[in-house]
Amino acid sequence: MADDDIDFQTVESGASSTYPMQCSALRKNGHVVLKGRPCKIVEMSTSKTGKHGHAKVNMVGIDIFTNKKYEDMCPSTHNMDVPAIKRLDYQLINIDNSYMSLLADNGDVREDLRVPENDIGKEIEAKFSAGEDFAVTVLSAMGEECAVATKVLPK
Repeated sequence: MADDDIDFQTVESGASSTYPMQCSALRKNGHVVLKGRPCKIVEMSTSKTGKHGHAKVNMVGIDIFTNKKYEDMCPSTHNMDVPAIKRLDYQLINIDNSYMSLLADNGDVREDLRVPENDIGKEIEAKFSAGEDFAVTVLSAMGEECAVATKVLPK
């Protein structure tokens, strides 16, 4: 018998934050999950097939949010997770208590993103205090979001 009193509080699309890709299909400047973090691949090398029959791929990646370096080695025939990365541009409206007010293309305003504490954050605050009109590029992957660049708005 089915229970009629089941209450669903949240609904997800069912889309995963990562998808599998064979290690040998990964490329430099692509993305991969290393040590549980979304990374951009900056170095890749493949070793020759050993006595157990697998070539190994050695990867070095930089975390796309923290710029921390990660390394991993994987047999070329095995799968690795690749993060599903979304890149969106928002117009900066205001900065209040280190939180940015961002305007999306569809007119929605979001105020839940902090100004990053790095060079991009300093650039955002400098341009904002100079009164410039510009867009902020926000990268989102694996449940995290961060402003990663600024862009001059087309007039």
